Amino acid sequence: MKISVITISYNSADTIESTIESVLAQDYDNVEYIIIDGGSNDKTLSIIDKYKDKIDVFVSEPDKGLYDAMNKGIKHATGDVIGMLNSDDLYADSSVLTKVANEIKDADAVYGDLNYVDRDDINKVTRRWVSGTYRRNAFKRGWMPPHPTFYVKAEKYHQLGTYDLRFKTSADYELMLRFIHKHKIKLSYIPHVLVLMRVGGQSNSSFKNRLAANKEDRFAWKLNGLRPGILTFILKPLSKIGQFIKK
Repeated sequence: MKISVITISYNSADTIESTIESVLAQDYDNVEYIIIDGGSNDKTLSIIDKYKDKIDVFVSEPDKGLYDAMNKGIKHATGDVIGMLNSDDLYADSSVLTKVANEIKDADAVYGDLNYVDRDDINKVTRRWVSGTYRRNAFKRGWMPPHPTFYVKAEKYHQLGTYDLRFKTSADYELMLRFIHKHKIKLSYIPHVLVLMRVGGQSNSSFKNRLAANKEDRFAWKLNGLRPGILTFILKPLSKIGQFIKK
């Protein structure tokens, strides 16, 4: 099956080359690589140009934010499976997409583990997100899979929709809540670190942003006509504490 990998970028000159190289280093040979850029004005475009012969789709134009860019990527994707790898992230090793392809054969979507790494030294792990196997109603207990490890069969985007642009920081949470908890797609867990994420994500960059994300999380449940658990919005941030405990 063909796997479409979508990278979104904006002024990502410091990190995007390692992202691109980690995609090109994959040992899985049926990959469609798509880069959606928001109209960068630093050296991002010149870096991307170095790899133009190995990039299947490249778009650079102003957009309405990262989720709008992801939706553009989905529209361009022709693969059987679609995943996101943002320009601050990179694959943990060259076998990630092979693992995805093998595991998703009998599922609608797969996910794995993720390591947060120092922005300047990707060998320095600051947090470890061990996802664990999905259990029924896990979202009510504050659980969610790491979005950069989430790979979905393209038909599910066509059936269930894409990222809702009413969300500024939590459209990924809303989409996974909708797909997994509401529509109960068949999910499979890959017990390996799939992605290295450089620290500094939008929704976690400040206490103010975290409060805004929490408000959006509540809206995600309401929008989908779902009732959260009594402690859902307390357990969700608390679940991150274990990520700081080195294993």
